[in-house]
Amino acid sequence: MKVFKFGGASVNTVERIQNLARILQPYSGEKIMVIISAMGKTTNALEKVAEAFFAGKKEEALALFEQVKNQHLTTAKYLLVTGYLACERQLRDFFTEAEWLLHDQPVREYDYYYDQLVSTGELFSTAIVSAYLAETGIPNHWVDVRDIFRTDDDFRDAEIDWAYTSARVKEDIMPLFHNHNIVLTQGFIGSTDENESTTLGREGSDYSAAVFANMLDAESQTIWKDVVSVMNADPKQFPEAVSVPELNYNEVIEMAYYGAQIIHPKTIKPLQNKDIPLLVKSFIDPSLPGTVIHNKPVPHLPPIIVLKEQQVLLEIRSRDFSFIGEHLVGQLYHLFEKWHLKPNLTQNGAISFLCVLDDKQEKIGKLAQEAAALADVQLKRGLSLLTIRHYNQSVVDQLTKGKQILLRQQTPETIQLLLS
Repeated sequence: MKVFKFGGASVNTVERIQNLARILQPYSGEKIMVIISAMGKTTNALEKVAEAFFAGKKEEALALFEQVKNQHLTTAKYLLVTGYLACERQLRDFFTEAEWLLHDQPVREYDYYYDQLVSTGELFSTAIVSAYLAETGIPNHWVDVRDIFRTDDDFRDAEIDWAYTSARVKEDIMPLFHNHNIVLTQGFIGSTDENESTTLGREGSDYSAAVFANMLDAESQTIWKDVVSVMNADPKQFPEAVSVPELNYNEVIEMAYYGAQIIHPKTIKPLQNKDIPLLVKSFIDPSLPGTVIHNKPVPHLPPIIVLKEQQVLLEIRSRDFSFIGEHLVGQLYHLFEKWHLKPNLTQNGAISFLCVLDDKQEKIGKLAQEAAALADVQLKRGLSLLTIRHYNQSVVDQLTKGKQILLRQQTPETIQLLLS
């Protein structure tokens, strides 16, 4: 049993959906759980529908939703012949579900409506892909994951009820593989015990796939992306970035912590708990080896580089030259929590506390205003935070050439440098 996850970029055009079928063909004799995201940019489009609806702009919301409907119907028409009418009926059922809501007045919180509307994107994409696979000779069984993934009602960041969901997977999903090699469903979404749709937060589709891999005791999970593999740096920032063929779970969690756009730690946990390897492969060229992530130590890694732009340095100094102690630092962390700001680097001196944060200007301004009641506050903006794991002096010198180093923090494994 394998688990494959295809993100929005892999299904955002007719050609990409046809390519997905070609990727699956060599695995025709294997049991595969396929998890699919909404078509690229659909989530953003549905977010605009939700915003217009909640703002009381019903006609605008309906017009925006009509665009989403037409996009998916057009895609289905290009892909399908014999299966078009059945797929259209399924899509129109989903459309009706959303339009009923759009004809109402918002009386609940925004996040509730966000989830009811945005969750439909995954339903649309999987209906089309399932129909296309069947028409091209790849039999599969479509499942509404909302019947499987039970969650709480923390809309937009719902938590899965593991006991209930595990029972549903065992009783409803596993038996499907007796008669089907491919079972296809949605990522990112679930449902409460009141049958209200929920979404699982950041990187929710990767996480959905990891939950299935854990509960199905899969031999592996593969995430199909538009990159050749995990790279040691963002190739858009560092064109000389190189592929990393092998990583372990701990390294990936460290990379994510420092800001690498890689695999979210919550995706790693269900896999790590059952020692299931995670493969990152290219849907553009499936023949490439990609990256395998597992529990074993990986020696001789290249320097792993993460560069975060638009950083702000917050400097707190005591007014009377008294030590910066636990009480003041605790108050500052309370403010970070209040304004939902995560420090990327902190450094504590005798009479100063330095903190580097993403420059979310409005929130930073409010944080600084409240912190000024506790101590003297200075802000320095327009900075960059460079993090290098498995560094050497040559790489540090190369990446900081011509830059002023405002702050340095290092361990034997990791160095962080605040640059201006």
